[in-house]
Amino acid sequence: MPTETTHRSTDELMTLDKTHQIPLYAKRDIVLVRGEGAYLFDNDGNRYLDAMSNYGVAVLGHAHPRYTQALIEQAQTLTTAHQSFGSDARSEFLETLDTIAPDGVKKSFLSNSGTEAIEAALKFARAFTGRVKLVAARRGYHGRTFGALSATADKKYRDPFMPLPIPAVHVPFNDADALEAAIDDQTAAVILEPLQGEGGIHQADAAFLQRAREVTRAKGALLIADEVQSAIRTGVPFVMIEAGVTPDIIATAKAIANGFPIGVTLVTDAISEAMPGGAHGSTFGGNPLACRVATETLRILSDDGLYDNARTLGESIRSGVEAISSSKVRAVRGSGFMIGIELKTRATPTLRALQERGVLALMAGNLVIRLLPPMIWQQQQVDELLAALEDVLGD
Repeated sequence: MPTETTHRSTDELMTLDKTHQIPLYAKRDIVLVRGEGAYLFDNDGNRYLDAMSNYGVAVLGHAHPRYTQALIEQAQTLTTAHQSFGSDARSEFLETLDTIAPDGVKKSFLSNSGTEAIEAALKFARAFTGRVKLVAARRGYHGRTFGALSATADKKYRDPFMPLPIPAVHVPFNDADALEAAIDDQTAAVILEPLQGEGGIHQADAAFLQRAREVTRAKGALLIADEVQSAIRTGVPFVMIEAGVTPDIIATAKAIANGFPIGVTLVTDAISEAMPGGAHGSTFGGNPLACRVATETLRILSDDGLYDNARTLGESIRSGVEAISSSKVRAVRGSGFMIGIELKTRATPTLRALQERGVLALMAGNLVIRLLPPMIWQQQQVDELLAALEDVLGD
């Protein structure tokens, strides 16, 4: 397929962005105009291997034919319907979602994003317990709206907006004793990422998660799993469930609709039954368009064996990076297609060097290159990535 262009220069388009947008983002200075499978194309016709899937959302890559057809069909039928009305697309999605939701945590609230899914989780926890405080982990990232920001640990996100509305204590990740000590009779919930994303791709120990489950239950607090980024792309529907722990609430988003805006908050029957009517809501949440493509995404993931693919090729990437002779690499971490390469120096130059070689990746903190590939990758894309990493990291 020929590469289409916008007929405007990159400089002109980037200038327009910078002129009209609040300067909240560090710009990458390329203009993306098209995606095809595992690749993205800019307006100058350059092709890039997508190792970021737009911050973890495009698990089926770009322009997937089944996904695209579902999107078109629903757009031609009905795109919006408030959740006070029934919707065939929504019912079908909820039925499909039920196949991956853990036993006992199957009642859902539908919204539009990860941070909205977290906001709902925090509100439900507060309403259910009658308590006001949170316990979260250092390096944790849960979003940037006011409630989610209370749980987020990084000062660069928090400090401009202090004081935040929810009192929160942040304890060292994987320190079960510190976690237990932080929970008191005013703790509504403990919120944890079982695999931290923004914080540098750090995996929670199964024993830590199991202890968190035990102490929250013993002390009357809820356990919230933030699986906004870790769900699905790690090769399992939910990482915390894989560790043998069933939380009270699960929040997810990103991958579940292949990048179409959606948020899902799953709760227990007891929490669902305790919520008064009208306690929370969303105009756009659960709309037929989002639900239809989310259903198709979950079906494709299962039909095409993409969970197994992520586990197998994710291990291939990690072992391939470890095999590179490099004085720059400190550690390689992750699970499935959620991988961090921790460097000994700042990651920005490496990120730029990869982009110059036609690979788009992300950072996770100052020292970590974050890889979040589409789950449709094959060995060819793994080999392309490893060749580029060899160029920029090898001695």
